Amino acid sequence: MELRVLGPGETGDYIKFVKQLNKMDPLRRDIMSTTLETILSGKGVMAKSAFLEPVLVVDGGRPVAACVFAQVDRMAEVLQLACFEALEGQEEAVALLVARGRTLARERGAEKLLVGLNFHVNYGLGILADHFDEVPTFGSAYHPAYIKNYFEGIATETVSMLTYEVNLESFEVPVSDRLMRRISKGYRVEPADFKHLERTAQIYTEINNAAFGAHRFYYQRRIDEDLELFREFKAFLKPENLLFLYFGEDPVGFMLWYPDFNQLMRPGETIGLKTWLRWKLWPGRIDTMKIVELGVIPEHQSRGGVVRLFEACRERVRGRFKRCEAGWILSENTASRGFGERWADREGHHYKVFLIEVEADGECGGL
Repeated sequence: MELRVLGPGETGDYIKFVKQLNKMDPLRRDIMSTTLETILSGKGVMAKSAFLEPVLVVDGGRPVAACVFAQVDRMAEVLQLACFEALEGQEEAVALLVARGRTLARERGAEKLLVGLNFHVNYGLGILADHFDEVPTFGSAYHPAYIKNYFEGIATETVSMLTYEVNLESFEVPVSDRLMRRISKGYRVEPADFKHLERTAQIYTEINNAAFGAHRFYYQRRIDEDLELFREFKAFLKPENLLFLYFGEDPVGFMLWYPDFNQLMRPGETIGLKTWLRWKLWPGRIDTMKIVELGVIPEHQSRGGVVRLFEACRERVRGRFKRCEAGWILSENTASRGFGERWADREGHHYKVFLIEVEADGECGGL
């Protein structure tokens, strides 16, 4: 068994391994490989501000595990094991990856290894911890049960996250009608203007940075990074999918939601033209929508801004979908969990993020 550090002309081997895993598992949907290929090729904006080292662990000429070691300039205290993938029963391969990660981290001054973050939270966060027999909703990670098992015994800290689910027939904002009328007088919600994509990306990025500045896994985004992401998914975005919250003339929040495009994709399929054509021809095949992200700047979070965004979403999706999943929340975020418990019918999927000390119990080697 050996660990291969992939050079610029070898990253196709990594993408090939990921696609093979996607085809092997009927529950997987491929929404990340195109983005990953752009980043690893050096063409993506993210590649300009991060140290990236893609690696494969090979056993008898066959890839068995992989990750991208990533250290972003705005989060230099951690070295990510981003986009981790592995076959089952590969504890030795995982040990090789962690040992390599510890070596790199020491060389680059990082204090911890981070498993579960894929470059930035906008690309993906969390290792699936339950519901292993279901196709995930669009934008959510899928991992077999054995993936979390690789790290549960070696992580020095585990952070839990969860989603919430609601049947849209019972989608109600948890405030009285009288209070909702008062909130609506103070806030208005407008759909995004994708005809002016750069300005829209700027508003989105600025709100993100203000809203999530204290989030433990968030680092400040740059406008060109989000602009690249919008361009990649522009064909799947309607103005109603990105709702901006205004207080007076100032944008102070947003909600990003999608139909669950995974319902249109076949096992192992990569999101693209086929998905888009099915969506245009048979939109009724999608019965689930996903609230991917919601951000409100701190001074408006407890003044009704969050409630107003949920009400605006409800107005647009009720009668069109049967079910909604609201994207992950850190389990330690008591305010968001409190709202979720009042609004939702039930908890949904659970995820974990693993932190591993570079110097564990005085050791400088592997596991």
